[in-house]
Amino acid sequence: MSFQSCINEIRKSLPSPVYLFYASDPFLHREALAAIRELVPVAERDFNLHVFDLLDQGEENLMLERILDVVNTVSFFGGRRFTILMGNLQKFLKKDIEKLQAYASKPAQDSVLVIFHHGVLSKEAREKFKVFKPVSIDIRESEIPQWIKQRVRTKGIDFSNEAVEYLISVVGNDLGLLSAEIEKISFVGQKRIDVDDISDIVAGGRQYGMFDLVNALKAQDADNVFRIYKSLKETSDDYGLIGALNWQYGRFSHEKMSRQEQEYLLNVFELLNQADIEIKSSGRSFPMEYLLMKLLRLQGLHSPSV
Repeated sequence: MSFQSCINEIRKSLPSPVYLFYASDPFLHREALAAIRELVPVAERDFNLHVFDLLDQGEENLMLERILDVVNTVSFFGGRRFTILMGNLQKFLKKDIEKLQAYASKPAQDSVLVIFHHGVLSKEAREKFKVFKPVSIDIRESEIPQWIKQRVRTKGIDFSNEAVEYLISVVGNDLGLLSAEIEKISFVGQKRIDVDDISDIVAGGRQYGMFDLVNALKAQDADNVFRIYKSLKETSDDYGLIGALNWQYGRFSHEKMSRQEQEYLLNVFELLNQADIEIKSSGRSFPMEYLLMKLLRLQGLHSPSV
């Protein structure tokens, strides 16, 4: 995992004098910055930790000479000085890149300079900053479940695989939102967390849950389906609800099914995928209502036991 490699490098106290961290998600920048902050004792942070944010409108005209003066200043208390430069490499002037290259070729002793680049690191940028040690702090979508597992362990708790899947299905892949939900769940007071332990917390105290919606669809109770949907959409957007439906129906796929039941689930997933595309592209009015009508009609045609 890229982000974990970054954390491992920070745990070694960033042994290289110059780094280039890059990620597309600002949340990961904040996480890495917080980890670096912990390397500096609290009493020394005013002197040995400096953060310059070039993405901040008030800092955009900041001269690089000022930053390099800070980097070259002898650290206080005999510790190492950490200077963080938050920015976008595409906006760096040629003369500034040359100054950074010159510094990186002969860095100050006991000083660490870390540039945080927001976005993908292009081939051109990688070449211009090749004297800096590049570290990707992005997390691929396939790595998010493992990231959740590691994050909850830092809270002294453990999630079942189903709890992880449920959390992603309801919240999505936004790491900031996932982190906020994990923080709430950590106050449950249990060491082992399963779906039943967190569904009410993630759902925000809803009167109904996804279990109720799926049961209403199976019963072909249209009035109840739309009553439940009206309640659910007060605390979730349509995209999150589709993810939760995917998770609920996905549970049935692990059971032994007849050919008719398999065909039914395949059709369900096709409808969910189509609705997901329509929501993202804004290609249809009331996509969830239309989806629920089609699921009710499909249930009536197949009437499976799942």
